[in-house]
Parts: sequence; C-alpha cells; structure tokens
Amino acid sequence: MGYDFYEVMNMSFAENIQKLRKKNGLSQENLAEVIGVSRQAVSKWESGQSYPDTDKLIALSDYFKVTVDEILKGNNPAHVQDVPIRENHEFQQECYPWRYRWHYEYKSKRTLFNMPLVHINIGRGIYTAKGIIAIGTIARGFFALGSIAFGGIAFGALSFGIASFGALALALLFSVGAISIGAIAIGAVAIGIIATGALAIGAFSLGACSIAKYIAVGSYANGHIAIGDTVKGAKTIIVNHHNFNSIKAEQVIKLINHEYPKLWKPIVDWLTFIFN
Repeated sequence: MGYDFYEVMNMSFAENIQKLRKKNGLSQENLAEVIGVSRQAVSKWESGQSYPDTDKLIALSDYFKVTVDEILKGNNPAHVQDVPIRENHEFQQECYPWRYRWHYEYKSKRTLFNMPLVHINIGRGIYTAKGIIAIGTIARGFFALGSIAFGGIAFGALSFGIASFGALALALLFSVGAISIGAIAIGAVAIGIIATGALAIGAFSLGACSIAKYIAVGSYANGHIAIGDTVKGAKTIIVNHHNFNSIKAEQVIKLINHEYPKLWKPIVDWLTFIFN
C-alpha cells in the first residue's frame, strides 16, 4: 500500500522534529513548554498522529534555527543533523513576538482535595485554570485570579466568591468593586446588608445616596433612621450644608441605641465615624 503526499510529509515532519528535539537535549515536556502546547501534542507530532498549526511551525522554525520547509519535508537532512547544540541543556522558555499565539500553563504536581495546589493557565485567548491557587482567563479555586474568577477569595473583572474584588464583585461575605454585591459591600454601587458607596443600598447604608431598611447615612438618606442633607424616614437628623461634623456622634449613637439597643457595636461605630 502506498502513502499519499500528506502522509509522507507528516512522516518527514515527525522524524525531523524528533531529531531536532533530541539534538538539543530537550524532553517532550520541555519542547511543549517552549512552544506553548501540551506534552501530548508533541508526542502526537513525533508519532505522526497530528500536525501543528502554522503559528506553531513558525515557532519551531525560530527555536531550532531551521526553515519551515526543512522541518516539514526534510529538504536538507544534513542541516537537521548539524543543528548546533545549545550549550545549556537546562530548559529555558523563549518569548516569541506577539504575532504568535502565546500561551503558558503550569500545573503543580502537588494536590489538595483532588485539585492541583497551583494551576496557571494564561495566554492570548480563553484559558481555564482550576486549583487551590488558580490564575487564568477563567479561574476557579480557593484563591482565584482571572478575567472571570470564582473562589473563596476572587479577583477579576467579574468575580464571585466568599470575598470578591473586581469591576463586578459578588460575594457571600465581603465584596469590593465598581458594582459590589455582598453581605458587606463597598463600591460605586454597593448592595448588601452593610453597604458603603456612592449609591448604597442595604439594611445599613452609608453613601452619597443611601437607602436602607434600618439606618441610612448620606447626602440623601432614606431609612427608618435617616441622617443627611435630604432625609426620609421615621427618625431623622438633618445635616446643615453637607457638614456631618456639625452633628455630635453621641447624638446619633443615642438615637441608634434607642431604636436598636441590640445592634452590634462595630456597625454603630462604622455608621457614626463621620460625625463629630
């Protein structure tokens, strides 16, 4: 049975890439990290089961200092044999111009709860990382950092977790972001049990525009207890000329303790720190 053109070319490529790799003292894993692919991808190239994309071919050509044509067809076998050996056989990752699809992935061998201790998966494109510490375009872990992050502690443009930090932050406990939603929320727009922001909405709110079920403090305040320049509530204190120092903290504390005698002291302190 004969081979067609593509089979012959693929066989030549497989042989050449294996020769070049071994000549430079690289393992399949080393070469995979240099080019930005998995070790399994390199293994399939060398066995002739698959073929690299154009950008990977260019990266291979640049790294081994041979032409793409020589890698593909073996037009100059002598040149393949005479490729200079790199003096340092230790693996070194090289950076290629941004026209290549750059990608880097690291996954620690140590695991916890059946997840790698560290998983980093970043590059030009969308890559998912999952680990105790996860860094990627989409990251999921106890500590997660990514464009979209899910975790115990999450940092990202969109972040979701127990504690979240990002442009849009959603958290069970503590959130900080342009738009922040959580039990304790801080942001330009903050929604939570305890909320602080330009627009603060919650059970207890402090902000320029403050809306609360129980206590609201702000330029505009709407709550059972409302303290500010413009107020709406059952119990109100009006601030003169935006000067919150004109109100005595003792006066506010007395009102809060009268209405909510069992309110946690740190919440009372937070609501009254801006007063004299």
